[in-house]
Amino acid sequence: MDGAALAAKIRAELREEVAELGEIGLATILVGDDPASQIYIRLKHEAAEAAGIQAIDKRLPTDTGQDEVEALVRELNEDDSIDGILVQTPLPQQIDEPSVMRAIDPIKDVDGLHPLNAGQLFFGAPTFAPATPLGIMRLLAEYGVQLSGARAVVVGRSLIVGRPVALLLLHENATVTICHSRTNDLARQTLDADVLVVAAGLPGIVTAEMVKAGAAVVDVGINRTEAGLVGDVDAGAAEIAALMTPVPGGVGPMTIAMLLQNTVRAARFRRRLLAFPGVRG
Repeated sequence: MDGAALAAKIRAELREEVAELGEIGLATILVGDDPASQIYIRLKHEAAEAAGIQAIDKRLPTDTGQDEVEALVRELNEDDSIDGILVQTPLPQQIDEPSVMRAIDPIKDVDGLHPLNAGQLFFGAPTFAPATPLGIMRLLAEYGVQLSGARAVVVGRSLIVGRPVALLLLHENATVTICHSRTNDLARQTLDADVLVVAAGLPGIVTAEMVKAGAAVVDVGINRTEAGLVGDVDAGAAEIAALMTPVPGGVGPMTIAMLLQNTVRAARFRRRLLAFPGVRG
């Protein structure tokens, strides 16, 4: 499943939407100097600007306190030129991430982590869902993967990928099992999966022998090893699966594309072109 090609198609469609809607602003907040986070922020800004979205880069030192981060979030909440706010994670250990996410105005929460947006997803009426799960679902749809009635196994339980993608799959009438690094006999679960999503952050946690013949496999992992970038699924699984995302070039480009889609969606909510819970228009 070629995520790079599909992401390019989505970004081209978004450029047309942005041109119709007018100026759209996406603000990112980066606390600290984590090298991987700096790369992710740069890629997001480049993609946003290519789509015609104004990207605003807010950076704070590693030792920034909770109050300062939340004050910046509130400032961006009040800025009418900003349609979407993204706080890059992970945050330094002195920062309470859930508190920061709760501080974001839900109508600008393009990461889908505010409790209101997470609750909307739980109830099957999503406003914003996290970008990576949205990208996974779009990839599966693009390649015609049947979800209704399928056995889907998600390896990973993070708030940003594992849990929300499990809910999205459930809403498409898949039978969903959530596994993780402490699941006993993981292979017993993965071998039953028609659709296998692996987002554990552990290189090669799923071997080729753990994949069902003909399955659709989505490898979310991006792990830097001495051998280079590798996923959470052994590359040999591609010979067994009917469909599989490459690493890199699979889920990564889709995550950025869907972040931009969420930003455009936020702009539509704020312009009352879409109904947002609690906002009359």
